[in-house]
Amino acid sequence: MKITALVENTSCKEDVLPEHGLSLYIETDSNKILFDMGQSDLFYKNSKVLNINIDCVDLAVVSHGHYDHGGGLQCFLDTNTCAPVYINEYAFGDYYNGTEKYIGLDKILSDNRRLIKHNGVCIINDNLTLYSSCEFKPKFSVNAGGLKKKVHSNFTDDDFRHEQYLLIKENDKKILISGCSHKGILNVADWFDVDVIVGGFHFSKLPIDSKMKGYAKALSEKKTAFLTCHCTGMEQYKFMKETMPNLYYLSAGQTINTDDIL
Repeated sequence: MKITALVENTSCKEDVLPEHGLSLYIETDSNKILFDMGQSDLFYKNSKVLNINIDCVDLAVVSHGHYDHGGGLQCFLDTNTCAPVYINEYAFGDYYNGTEKYIGLDKILSDNRRLIKHNGVCIINDNLTLYSSCEFKPKFSVNAGGLKKKVHSNFTDDDFRHEQYLLIKENDKKILISGCSHKGILNVADWFDVDVIVGGFHFSKLPIDSKMKGYAKALSEKKTAFLTCHCTGMEQYKFMKETMPNLYYLSAGQTINTDDIL
């Protein structure tokens, strides 16, 4: 299975531009998947540079209801005219960074006929299954990190019920794609016994200290390989890599075959 980062906070190629956000093109034996669309149409512009045809994507997934993962949704709907988009039914809620900055999706798109909304377990085919974060009980504490949801006129900590994870089975391997792991990467790794987890850890605002080293040690003891990006933070990644030989980074413009990290 090949994974190409169309959008990420960093880039490994001069002609592929970075952006705070995430968009992954995933090619399995049977499907071409767009997982997240960044915050703009940059994923599409970068796809052209990388000779990836977005028209050939047969399904798309929006991991959660934040603009840096679903801001390019309108562009995708315009450029690919037939692929369904799987999205959590809570993804169009009122999500904020603090109480001032709206970081949610464009609500105009909520009623688009190509969106397949669900909450729970969604079996797409024999090899692809989506899991809502609401399906699992956290073993480790969840830190909202200042992210809020607005219900009526009241702000509360975001519980990230709008987050979902894509489990891909290919041959005898299991790969989990997680946009930001807002529910906590330790929880995600506990919930899913898989060979590879791809996605951000949401550590970029956390201090580099003994607690983070403890996180790295716990994850290093998993049989799972971690391919991280976006909201993990580059300095946090470098620090954790010293403890985690099973940790890798994915930048915009980079293609990784999952067999190469197993």
